[in-house]
Amino acid sequence: MKEDNAQPLSEEVLKTDAGQAPAKKPKFVKTEKTPVEPFDPEALIEVQHLTKSFGELTVLNDISEKIRQGEKVAVIGPSGSGKSTFLRCLNMLEDPTDGYVFFEGNNLCDLHVDINVQRRRMGMVFQQFNLFNNMNVLKNITLAPVHIGVGELRKAKRKNFFTKIGNVFRGKDKKKPLVPVETSAKQIKAEANENAMRLLARIGLADKAKVYPSTLSGGQRQRIAIVRALAMNPKVMLFDEPTSALDPEMVGEVLELIKELADEGMTMVIVTHEMGFAREVATRVMFMDGGKIVEQGPPSEIFGAPKNDRLKDFLAKVL
Repeated sequence: MKEDNAQPLSEEVLKTDAGQAPAKKPKFVKTEKTPVEPFDPEALIEVQHLTKSFGELTVLNDISEKIRQGEKVAVIGPSGSGKSTFLRCLNMLEDPTDGYVFFEGNNLCDLHVDINVQRRRMGMVFQQFNLFNNMNVLKNITLAPVHIGVGELRKAKRKNFFTKIGNVFRGKDKKKPLVPVETSAKQIKAEANENAMRLLARIGLADKAKVYPSTLSGGQRQRIAIVRALAMNPKVMLFDEPTSALDPEMVGEVLELIKELADEGMTMVIVTHEMGFAREVATRVMFMDGGKIVEQGPPSEIFGAPKNDRLKDFLAKVL
């Protein structure tokens, strides 16, 4: 038998018929080029080198930005510019391909950070309402507060149970204190219902508490979606084109509620096509194109004296 002295094929032999080596698919990874940097303690939200790709399509391209407490940031730009993806990355509904997102100093890209705990303080309002049609309005609003409140209560009681058992075997001076429990499941539900009715009364829909979302108009459903987010007492509200699915007649009532929240000092990031609303409510406007923030500033500058040619062209078409 002839001895097999075959050698591994060289890179030259592996070249294609066209004489070119097979192209390797580019892949985004966290490397030394994008190390985590010290976060700004004055920023409520900070993104560092945020990149998001879907296959070979890069939707967000190396964005670094800060959002401070009390700001009302409007994100504008043409369709496909990455606005909604940017917003969804802020609360990790989309996992960044590269880069980091900080919320109140917590790195949301760190696997040791409980993202669900962080999301409790980040209200999110979607284009399509996303209400539960099998639950009435009151249940939609109280579901999350009750679930979290009762869950925390059970956790405290469980911890106290094991602490009591451990204290039996500890010396008098080494016994651990119990976690204070000053509420009950019944009280948590009652407080959630009371808060929900207060919020519904604020938007003039207290009489709709027992009805189902399918019986309401689009404007009513979107206002209830906003109230549902407010029921968690968030630090920031994220709005993803909140009026895009509404009839023109219903847009005003939703925008009016958002304006009220802005006047009360709520921190907001709003992706919107309503240029008049952005000009009136926002403290800062970001214009996105091609996955980047190409220009930003106060509404008076963005709408009154834009510098970027692409922004000028965009505003010429939408204003």
